[in-house]
Amino acid sequence: MNFGIVREHPARERRVALTPAGVQALVDAGQTIYVERGAGELARFADEDYLEVGAKIVYTPEEVYGRSDIVLKVSPPADEDVLRLREGSVLFSFLHMAVAPRRVVELLLERQVTTIGYELIEMDDGNLPILQAMSEIAGQMSIPIAARYLETGQDGRGILLGGIPGVPPAAVVILGAGVVGRAAARTALGMGAQVIVLDRDLARLRHVDELLNHHVTTAAANSFNIRRGVQFADVFIGAVLIKGERAPHLVTEEMVKSMKPGAVIIDVSIDQGGCVETSHPTTLESPTFVKHGVIHYCVPNIPATVARTATYG
Repeated sequence: MNFGIVREHPARERRVALTPAGVQALVDAGQTIYVERGAGELARFADEDYLEVGAKIVYTPEEVYGRSDIVLKVSPPADEDVLRLREGSVLFSFLHMAVAPRRVVELLLERQVTTIGYELIEMDDGNLPILQAMSEIAGQMSIPIAARYLETGQDGRGILLGGIPGVPPAAVVILGAGVVGRAAARTALGMGAQVIVLDRDLARLRHVDELLNHHVTTAAANSFNIRRGVQFADVFIGAVLIKGERAPHLVTEEMVKSMKPGAVIIDVSIDQGGCVETSHPTTLESPTFVKHGVIHYCVPNIPATVARTATYG
């Protein structure tokens, strides 16, 4: 079987689909692996690292797609990616089909490509191992990212996330107590912020409260509490996930208008459409925009900001 690993577009993605160790496991199992030149560069894996474990380096994406029965990539496929795939081949990548462009879906069907979305790979116990790892990274990274955009030089509120003696810390409000929300809450507490977690599932709220030794405030995620939380927040983290479905807009534009000037929204749910009505996807190269005086960070692949860790994840 021939496997191919493509180089991602650096403006959209910095991870690589397999580490050299993963490639070696496939080579040891008798598979042939084609790696596009520079595929691991942004995650600090050199071509030589792949050559040493038995991969073959090729120089164009066309070579990878043309020789491979199974193509491994990270970011969801664009039109040009699908057109390069051999008919009847297999594609492993993040797909996010709930928000995928109609044209991409049609092309995949026309070319009879079997697609396997990393975010939907499920263990017998219901765990989503790849999505969980990426969600942990996204949750952790959302807090230092928010802290940076709170800075005066970023047109933020000019406040320190953890405060200092005599000056209160920032208020971090997290909507969703799943993997992303728990990771964000833990990180925000570690940086000294005041943390409020909202969720519709009281069992999840009880779990996060116990996990963090009762140092967070929890509340039911009804429209009243969401509105009050958004108004109170210096940082708002959108961490809503409905598996395989588009995220609902639980934070309306009117709620965003009520936020403090220079507050920061990190909509981690943007890979499934976003839970904030004013959100739209941004890129690693241009990650933010301002609407109603509120900074929006809506990068759908936050784990790519720590590409090496995320690739191992």
